[in-house]
Amino acid sequence: MTTILVTGGTGTLGRLVTERLRTDGHEVRVLSRRSRPYAVDLREGTGLAAAVAGVDTIVHCASTPRGGDERAARNLIEAARAAGVAHLVYISIVGVDRVPLGYYKSKLAVERLIEESGLDWTILRTTQFHDLVLSILEGTARLPLMPVLSGVGDQPIEVCEVADRLAELAAADPAGRVADMGGPEIHTFTDLARAYLRATGKRRVLLPVRLPGKTFRAARAGGHLTPEQRAGKRTFEEFLARRAGNRR
Repeated sequence: MTTILVTGGTGTLGRLVTERLRTDGHEVRVLSRRSRPYAVDLREGTGLAAAVAGVDTIVHCASTPRGGDERAARNLIEAARAAGVAHLVYISIVGVDRVPLGYYKSKLAVERLIEESGLDWTILRTTQFHDLVLSILEGTARLPLMPVLSGVGDQPIEVCEVADRLAELAAADPAGRVADMGGPEIHTFTDLARAYLRATGKRRVLLPVRLPGKTFRAARAGGHLTPEQRAGKRTFEEFLARRAGNRR
């Protein structure tokens, strides 16, 4: 039986990865700042040695746009090397090498650290989760005039499908950089906003906003999309319908 450690194992993605791996018969350790017995702050590194001892594979899901990902990755890699971990799996984002967003730059830097770590590794890049797109739309829909990014598309994917793929990769041999994983459809943010309004029954006037700068220019060019890798199955509208049904 393989022992797998999941960082960020109580988060949106990590929780599902943990469930999949346990269902498949693996022993799973959940690492987060509040998990017991493996409550570890990755940015400080305290407690990591005990958490990774005897671990075969690490699935690194812990991440935050607030900063500290690179420091956390260095601590994790150092502990993994010392413990002789055989495989490090990392979840990244499509376009981290094309869209100069600060968080994307940090994710790319972590990829580089893993590639140069001396460990055997697998890196999967995916497009944005349905949940993230929904949270953005919920935030902008609080206003009577609902701002939407003009000329920017998105390719959201179901987090459950990403969890399945990560669990599959964690149980397999190290594969390096695997094929990107994108959602089944590419829509403009205007279309996504309209789908959200239909699903929620809200009435809002859409206000197209064209933001300046290199980041949004890269986004308008589709740098965060992977049209050739539409691996996801559940569409954003299906996600919204299922969410509405669960609430009822």
